[in-house]
Amino acid sequence: MNAGALTVAAAGPRGRVSEMQAKLHRWAVADPGRRFDDLFNFVHDPATLIVAFDRVAGNRGANTPGVDGLSVAWVEESIGVPGFLEGLRAALKAGTFRPLPVRERAIPKPGGSGKVRKLGIPTIADRVVQAALKLVLEPIFEAGFSPISYGFRPGRRAHDAIAEIHMFGSRGYRWVLDADIEACFDRIDHTALLERVRARVKDKRVLALVKAFLKAGVLTEQAGLKESDTGTPQGGILSPLLANIALTVLDEHVMAPWRPEGTMGTTYRRHARRRKGLPTWRIVRYADDFVVLVHGSESDVEELREEIAAVLAPLGLRFSPAKTRVVHMSEGFDFLGFRIQWRRKRGTQQWYVYTFIAERPFKAVKEKIRSMTHRVSQADPGAILTRINQILRGWANYFRHAVCSHTLDSLRHFVEWPVIRWLRKRHRMRWKQLRRQFTTPSGRWLPLSCNGVVLFNPASVTVTRYRYRGAIPTPWAASD
Repeated sequence: MNAGALTVAAAGPRGRVSEMQAKLHRWAVADPGRRFDDLFNFVHDPATLIVAFDRVAGNRGANTPGVDGLSVAWVEESIGVPGFLEGLRAALKAGTFRPLPVRERAIPKPGGSGKVRKLGIPTIADRVVQAALKLVLEPIFEAGFSPISYGFRPGRRAHDAIAEIHMFGSRGYRWVLDADIEACFDRIDHTALLERVRARVKDKRVLALVKAFLKAGVLTEQAGLKESDTGTPQGGILSPLLANIALTVLDEHVMAPWRPEGTMGTTYRRHARRRKGLPTWRIVRYADDFVVLVHGSESDVEELREEIAAVLAPLGLRFSPAKTRVVHMSEGFDFLGFRIQWRRKRGTQQWYVYTFIAERPFKAVKEKIRSMTHRVSQADPGAILTRINQILRGWANYFRHAVCSHTLDSLRHFVEWPVIRWLRKRHRMRWKQLRRQFTTPSGRWLPLSCNGVVLFNPASVTVTRYRYRGAIPTPWAASD
């Protein structure tokens, strides 16, 4: 690829980067076999680094330091962003930039299971370079990603995956391979992953950067520095994109019959297969969690399970025995926090696919509220209520597309009592005093509040159905 052919308008860093991404994406779509060269100039372009730093600074963990102890706030105050980025650009151009090991941090998994998830925290410089790499590589690889993949992709969300499952489940795809890849981010084979990257990227300097991040190592809390022979650490900005690149082999294999020339490429061909007693299937994937929906029998799902296991093996991946199972949709299964089940509508003989809130996230949010309203807590009441409101709003808005009116009301009732007990303990209030403060003369309860902050009512969130959107364009295709 000739970098000189890519002329960008002086529309500011964001405009220049957006235009660069749109052109890369357009070229990748036009020629699926094209290998892109001379991408490194775009990685260390000043506009790319500025946009990359802005994204790093806007992340929730911006002030969580890596192994060098530096945070975004320190960079802004001590070095200054222009000086920091100029030094980083010079190191990239000179070929002296070397990623540092990521700092490993174990955080408890939601749901109270007692298990932990290991996150890798890169340094600020490494995060900026990873973000720059992602800005350049993502539009190229998005051109070849399957529409059934929803995790960590622009313009897509978990609700789209749930809506697709709901749609196909309503059309007879009721046998399900509910699958989970065991320690996917830790076990991806580097050789297999880099082969997938090389299929579209020819620039050796970009390939060397990607490999350097994969091999940077991990500084663990107990064992010290550990080499990273496999996997891509969770927490890295580039990791989700690399995982999606690796798992395209799964998408391509399972969805091959859905190509225009395939045996399931048209509605007529799919119906013809079913008339012959042959199954049809479709995969819906969100990062390393996926389900395969089958219009057929349980034995058909078992065959697909073995076939998919063979596809994952060269990547160094395997199914999690504890989390992978074959289930009929009438039994129900959990996916991305939702409970999906085919069941009879109450009072009728008609059956529909319903989406509920799974038990695990409901327990997790209640446990969060309990921990924040512990009666011996000396934190500022207004700050505590503000944080509780943030949790409740985010949780309710995520799940508001499920059949959840009763669950949201149960959550409202649950949240009020820990807050009442906490306020009584905090202010040494008797029950009569609290009732006098938070009820009307007629005895009706008022919303709980403290220091001017009113407790959010999750039951006030409007419950609506999320519609299947079908083909979702990439942001660059839409701009074209």
